[in-house]
Amino acid sequence: MALAIVAALLLAACNAARPTVVVTGVPPASEGGPDRMAQISGRVRGARPGDAVVLFAKSGLWYVQPFQLKPFTTIREDGTWTASTHLGSEYVAMLVRAGYQPPATLETLPEVSGPVIALVRVTGSADAPQPRPRTVSFSGYEWVARQVSSDRGGVNQYAADNVRVSDDGALHLSITERDGIWYSAEVVLTRTLGYGTYTFSVRDAGPLDPAALLTFYTYDDDGPAANFREMAIAIRRPDARARLSGQYILQPSDVAANVARFVVPPGMVTHSLRWEPGRVVFATNRGRRPTPAQSNGVQHEFTVGVPSTGKERVRIALYYFRNSPLPPQRNVEVIIERFQHFP
Repeated sequence: MALAIVAALLLAACNAARPTVVVTGVPPASEGGPDRMAQISGRVRGARPGDAVVLFAKSGLWYVQPFQLKPFTTIREDGTWTASTHLGSEYVAMLVRAGYQPPATLETLPEVSGPVIALVRVTGSADAPQPRPRTVSFSGYEWVARQVSSDRGGVNQYAADNVRVSDDGALHLSITERDGIWYSAEVVLTRTLGYGTYTFSVRDAGPLDPAALLTFYTYDDDGPAANFREMAIAIRRPDARARLSGQYILQPSDVAANVARFVVPPGMVTHSLRWEPGRVVFATNRGRRPTPAQSNGVQHEFTVGVPSTGKERVRIALYYFRNSPLPPQRNVEVIIERFQHFP
């Protein structure tokens, strides 16, 4: 009897000391995609120094979160943790020992053993509050202001208040800081335009903060995973003393031939892309010239890897470029005077 009591006490002590992980803030259940993110949070008990949380979201397979290159979520001193995750139907949080190397994807979840010391699986929330959509009218088109986080340029939060159209019809996008959090701005066209010429006339962006990036791009949430039909014009200033520089980009951008760099002229500038089957011509010109021309600007043509049309929509974004060595030194604003599309 005494031995049985001792064994029971030892078992109870082991169970009491067993590390645990729970999810307290559950993201919504939604179709996955590289541009759809939300916050997830939780708590661990019994963790040792060096332990970390590894997250997975289910979208067909289980994908490590928030990024393959940044798969570990730090545990705070009070045992809580918070991270961003791409959306999925289910979510998993694992408490792991130092040295564990999570895979990019999983078909089945691991057992709790070895370096995986605790695991919890939750279904995405069906009743998570969603922000009320906010639209703006700009250049004769309706645009939706982004209000959920994304991983473009690093995980960024977005605020609808950072998007406005002034009395003269210009679109104002801002990066602002509130309570220690930087909020970016993005608008998404409400419909697909297909092939044709797209132009974006920008008032002088020369004072752009080095931590800010302005981009005009097409994107299809349901497009092929290799590129999501993304073609982009990205503008930033590498440092406070440098001139504005730009890149014309086809995805995937890790292919050297898919990126062309250029210097942005000072003053009023119009960026454009002419998209045809198997061909896209990017151009940047001084003033408000709506079509590509080389006399007063730059131009680059791609004929390999150009996506076909699908459900892509035009997006305009101004966001905190998280790879910048310093955060923005002050709030940032860029003014887009006009957008045009010519079939």
